[in-house]
Parts: sequence; C-alpha cells; structure tokens
Amino acid sequence: MSKTDIQLIRNASLKISYAGKTFLVDPMLGAKNSMMSFVDPSQNLNPTVDLTLDVKDILEGVDAILLTHAHPDHLDPTAIELLDKNLPIYIQSFDTEGVTNAGFQNIVTVTDSAEFEGVDIARTVGKHGPSHVLEMLGEVSGFVLTATGAPSIYIVGDCLWDSGIEAQLEKHNPDIVITNSGGAIFMGKDRILMDEEETVKVARKLPNAKVIATHIESLDHCQVTRESLAKKAKEEGVEVLIPKDGEVITL
Repeated sequence: MSKTDIQLIRNASLKISYAGKTFLVDPMLGAKNSMMSFVDPSQNLNPTVDLTLDVKDILEGVDAILLTHAHPDHLDPTAIELLDKNLPIYIQSFDTEGVTNAGFQNIVTVTDSAEFEGVDIARTVGKHGPSHVLEMLGEVSGFVLTATGAPSIYIVGDCLWDSGIEAQLEKHNPDIVITNSGGAIFMGKDRILMDEEETVKVARKLPNAKVIATHIESLDHCQVTRESLAKKAKEEGVEVLIPKDGEVITL
C-alpha cells in the first residue's frame, strides 16, 4: 500500500498527498486575528494563532480542493483571494451559490460521490450541532477518499458524534479517520464539534484505524486543547494522533 502524507496546516486545513494527487482541504489562510471572533463578533480575534508555514508553500502542488462547508474558518477571505480559481473544488450543493460568487470556475458538486483522476470521493453527512441550531449553521459534509493501493481516509468534517457518524464508520471502515475535535461552543452554550469524549468514541469504534484529531487550538470558541485530548485518550486507552500545526503524518 502506498504512503499517504497528511499535513495539518491549521484548524481544519489539511494538505493531503494521496494516490499521487495533492488535495487541499478547508483552506483558512489568513493571518492571526484577521477574522471576526466567534465569541465577541465586534472584535477580530480569529484565527487565534498564525500559520507556521508560508502560504506559497501551502499552495504549491495542489491538484484539487475539498470543501466540507463554506464557513469562514474553512474557507476564509484570504483563501478566496489567493487560491487558483481554476482548480477543481469539490463541494456540497448547499454551498454552490457562495462558492460560485467567490469566483471559482471548476466547481464539482458532490451529491453522493465523484472521482478525481483515480481517487473516488464519497460524500458523507453529519450534524454541526444539536437540532435547534442546524438551520442557522447550515449543512456540512465529510468526504471518504479511496484509491487503488492507498489507505482509505474519512474526513469527518464539523460534526457531533451520533448514530449517523457511527453508521458511516461502519459502512466505510476507513483506514484513517480525521476528526474535527475542538469542542467548539456556539452562541456561548451549544457544542457544535466533537470533544474529547466523542473523539475517543471514534477511536473505540475503529480500533484498527488511525484517528487524527484536528480543528484544535486555532479558534476562540473551541474548548478542547491538544493536552486535554491527549490526556483523555490516554485515560481511555485509545490512540489518537494530535498533530501540531505544520506537522506531517505519514501513514
């Protein structure tokens, strides 16, 4: 099986070298404090950390973009400005208007599945919070990547753990699972991302998979830290890989 490089850029932004292709996932490329706070919208406090990589290096060699949803911490104004608008960008239909208005020319709407040069891209769904906030937060997607001779990857996206996510894990049985585990709090009260406990549930569900936790320590409404997640995983006897910004995990 061929090797796969997964680089955490920051937050949920990833650069994945997979089956001979390079995918940029959920690009948020702005400088520290270039975007509004999700706790106090009157201030620009996000991202809470700067990039550890040069943007030119991040964009180099990218073949396609995967966008789980178009919230600004997954596609920010800087990314919209700098990305090559002719690159294929794989999106959910919910975001078609916004991505079109942002100037992208090669939009591929994934309803169930799509293909990019030998890589199969299956769309999954999830709930970006409890039911009473879903209308405000909109639809979100995940993607499962598969290719001959490569490990399968499930990019879960901004979801809570529930029976739907558990069913996707059972259906696809991926070799690698990438979770967004920051435990973000919406409007000061509702959790809208997996936290330590729910990330552990993923690792328990697929003990033979490599679980990589992202969307941590980069936004002001995220409660989970790398330290708190590592502590919880150790206490529960499961393995969760928690990369630093800029770190490459090769699997």
